[in-house]
Amino acid sequence: MEYQEILLEEKEGYAILTFNKPDKLNALSERMKQELEDAIRVVDESSTIRGLIITGAGRGFMAGTDLSEINPDRSAEETKEMSLHGQTLMNKLEELGKPVIAAVNGYALGGGTELALACDLRVAGEKAVFGVPEADLGVAPCYGGTQRLARLCGAGVAKDLLFTARKVRADEALRIGLANRVVPQESLMEETENLMKSIVKNGPCALKACKYLVDKGLDMSFADGLEYEAELNGQLGATEDSKEGIKAFFEKRPPVFQGK
Repeated sequence: MEYQEILLEEKEGYAILTFNKPDKLNALSERMKQELEDAIRVVDESSTIRGLIITGAGRGFMAGTDLSEINPDRSAEETKEMSLHGQTLMNKLEELGKPVIAAVNGYALGGGTELALACDLRVAGEKAVFGVPEADLGVAPCYGGTQRLARLCGAGVAKDLLFTARKVRADEALRIGLANRVVPQESLMEETENLMKSIVKNGPCALKACKYLVDKGLDMSFADGLEYEAELNGQLGATEDSKEGIKAFFEKRPPVFQGK
């Protein structure tokens, strides 16, 4: 697929996806949704890409849905279908079996915050601004934001942000758990890439297992989560990566993981 509204650059061991409509603060259009879905597929199928960084060009990470494409007279069924499509896309991002980091460089509003929530980690530049201001338009977040925000930051924080529709700057985002790290604006990508490098040097099978154990375990009872942990560890013990990791440890050398 030829990309018009995103850029996808492969680096050594990971890729960087950049939303590339800076004149519209990278507002999420239908075209961008299609390109994002295709890029997720490309990353998922790649044997050389072990992690994904998502960021935005210009002053915005993603300033929500492109409202110029929204019909104000849409029916309830049309609105529901739009929501389900957006939820499916965010689920695909969240369920990608590789670590995903949002490098939030500026405005991440509405769908932008919802997309950042679907990533595993969020590194915010000092100029980052988060928010779920949909109530200000008479609607609610519809790409999973109500569910992911409450699970990540707690129901009280989620309701505060949803009810007031207020914007949250980087320092507060860090304090409430919405951002994992805040870094100087000028070093956002360097810091995020260094973080990703520290992640992708580890075993790909182990990273996928850790991601699923946390994400899926949150929807299980504690006992079922422990059983799932034991099951996946059993599977990991049979991988070539597991054998390589232990062998490299005793040989006092860096492991060479193959993801199998």
